[in-house]
Amino acid sequence: MEWLTHSQTGFRQAARYLLSMRLAIVGLQLVAIAVAETVITLAYRAEALILCLLYGVLATLGWLWFTRRPPRSPTSVSLGLALDLALIGGWLFLTGGYTNPLVSLLLLPIAVAIILVPLGQSLALTLAGIGVYTALVVWHSPITQGHHDANLAQLHLAGMWVTFAMTAVILLLVVGALARRIRQQQTQLSNIRETRLRDEQIIALGLSAASVAHRLGTPLNTMTLLVDEIRSTFPDPVLVEDLAQMEKQLGLCGQHLQQLTSAATQAKTAQLESISAHKWVARLRESATLLWPAAPIDWPAKVPDCRVAVDATLDQAILNLLANALTVSPSWVAVSVRCAKNSRVEMIVEDHGDGLEAAFQDSLGEQIVGSESGLGVGLFLSNATIQRLGGSLKARVDPQGTTMIIDLPRVNTDNASIGGSK
Repeated sequence: MEWLTHSQTGFRQAARYLLSMRLAIVGLQLVAIAVAETVITLAYRAEALILCLLYGVLATLGWLWFTRRPPRSPTSVSLGLALDLALIGGWLFLTGGYTNPLVSLLLLPIAVAIILVPLGQSLALTLAGIGVYTALVVWHSPITQGHHDANLAQLHLAGMWVTFAMTAVILLLVVGALARRIRQQQTQLSNIRETRLRDEQIIALGLSAASVAHRLGTPLNTMTLLVDEIRSTFPDPVLVEDLAQMEKQLGLCGQHLQQLTSAATQAKTAQLESISAHKWVARLRESATLLWPAAPIDWPAKVPDCRVAVDATLDQAILNLLANALTVSPSWVAVSVRCAKNSRVEMIVEDHGDGLEAAFQDSLGEQIVGSESGLGVGLFLSNATIQRLGGSLKARVDPQGTTMIIDLPRVNTDNASIGGSK
């Protein structure tokens, strides 16, 4: 496998645009020679044609080099652009020097250099372009052996228009395309930066949760021992019933701590489980029943036959959303699942609550918000978990309540085994 640096990838992507620019220059030079020959007789027609063909061959070789073995340093790119200036300058020298209306072609390698190479090297190439133009002013050869002043003037004026039009088109297609690609890369880097900041927040929350889970282990064990001692010391039937309920709740807390440890292990090793949507919903229903035995959650009677890739953190994310829905709508919450046509699976959580704040809907789950009934991090962590698995979390608010849509990728049946199929 070939590993490329960031700069090598950029040069490989720019290879096609550089080839287009160079071949366009060669084509324009050949057309200019053909048009000039219809009006006058060029003094160095054969030499100019040979130089055009050489330029085309070198442009193709440069494209192959950038595509197959892209350079690691921008210095090689700068040398290639300097060769462009030399070849264009040599062709201009053979076809009238600075009086040739195509002299502005020298600007094209400079424009590309400003985008592709560092400032110091682009400055050097700019000075080199000025030097080539100056050399054409000082040393120039006659464009024709005879005297065709009227024809030369007419040809020069027409060539100026053609040069302007072709230069504008090449700048638009080549330099504009490179600039758009750079803007796209900047956008991608900005998104990566935002994701990294969000992940750092999640890591901080995870470390805090792990620390709390570790510290809660000792008090829970102590309370369990105290319950046993109180039961043996005070054999009161009423007290025994309360102690049994307390012991049950302590066991539930211990189970939650074990689930937290298991989820952290799975997240660390990135283990995913391919499971049918029906079994996944049944597992969520069982967990929700243990957490909220009397909760009025309307579960779907029929679940589509499709598979999703899940882990313990995703289960916890869905349970967090259910907890939020039950908090704002304790009388009714509904869950449904559907398989979309674009290879996606959607789980929908509906409630009759007041809904989300309008300002929070625009950046759903992208930041931690204050909460009167909790820590305010549940929705943030749920959104981060869903995005980590390639999904998205959306909300729709209407007068009847709030609808949360969890969109997840569907697992292909042929490749159902991800981290263990059940």
